[in-house]
Amino acid sequence: MLLRNPSPLPRTLWGETWRLLLALAFGGFILGAVLIESQQPGEPPVPESLAFIEVVLGIVALALLPLRRRYPMPVAAVTAVLSGFSALATGASLIAMISLATHRRWRPVALVAALSMAASASYEAVRPTGNGLWGNVLSLVIGTLIVALTIAIGYYIGTRRDLFASWQQRAETAEREQASRVAEARATERALIAREMHDVLAHRISLVAMHSGALAYRTDLSADDTTRTAEVIRDNAHLALTELREVLGVLRDPAAPRDGEAIEPPQPTLASVEALIADERESGRTVSADIDVADLDSAPNALSRNAFRIVQECLTNARKHAPGVPVRLEIRGGPDAGLEIRVSNPVPVGAALPTGLPRSGMGLAGVTERAVLAGGELTFGTDRRGEFVVRARLPWRA
Repeated sequence: MLLRNPSPLPRTLWGETWRLLLALAFGGFILGAVLIESQQPGEPPVPESLAFIEVVLGIVALALLPLRRRYPMPVAAVTAVLSGFSALATGASLIAMISLATHRRWRPVALVAALSMAASASYEAVRPTGNGLWGNVLSLVIGTLIVALTIAIGYYIGTRRDLFASWQQRAETAEREQASRVAEARATERALIAREMHDVLAHRISLVAMHSGALAYRTDLSADDTTRTAEVIRDNAHLALTELREVLGVLRDPAAPRDGEAIEPPQPTLASVEALIADERESGRTVSADIDVADLDSAPNALSRNAFRIVQECLTNARKHAPGVPVRLEIRGGPDAGLEIRVSNPVPVGAALPTGLPRSGMGLAGVTERAVLAGGELTFGTDRRGEFVVRARLPWRA
């Protein structure tokens, strides 16, 4: 975060104070030198009232100096004119010219520079000296060099201010972009967690709903069958709660201890597919599996996890939309060929949905996106034989 001065008033007050003191010191030095020179023998006499007028005009110029930021051109022009009648106003005139030059607009700067040169010649007329022509030319050259140096200082300060302003703007832009990236990362993470929750819970909840629906519709079950079905419901409900707890652990610090153990987000792999199929068969589903994956243990974590989620969603989708229909699963591949997944089941004609399972319509869309993000592809639809087929191809990256 950029650090900013919470109270700029003291800084502004000190900035105005030291500039006024500098203008007063410089103008007082010039006025003192002029007064000392006027006392030298051979110099023309100067009325005493003229020194008083110079002091008054110099004070007026110093009083105008704090207004130079709000009215840079008028203040610079007025102080330049006053410096033509008062040596004490010279310091205020130079600082006002520097402030005007920081804006780097050559026309106002050229006008004030011309006024300053005219004011220098005017002061020579108000306080004539006995230096002769060459002395007046030397004074004019010195005055020109001072004005040029003053303008150069103003341009340099203006350039530095613009540079600092551009740095400030870049820093603020970087902060906004960083905040935007953080917000986008958080939104992406929330979407991933939501998808993970869907993948984890849909399988278990569908089993619970199917068996509870069987208890509601089957009145001919024996006591043992009812007990076994209730145990399946209980076990799957417990597993659903456990997996939900694990998924929600992603929202916390994985290193934070809980019940003496660290929270670990669920990391299902292809090795877990056998257990998934066993759960399906336990629930009474007919699932035939043909798994032929070379070097399964070396499968990348991302590939293994994505493949498990795709298989899980396909089995859940088949249970929801084709209850009681046999499902065939084929998984083939290896490090060189990639991984191919095929899940198929006959499409039942006029099949009802007695368990009342919700159809979200987002399961296959979610795993399709998962496959695409992994660099692969997923297609699904009904083939010529009337089977609903899901095909997925995932790259095997080392």
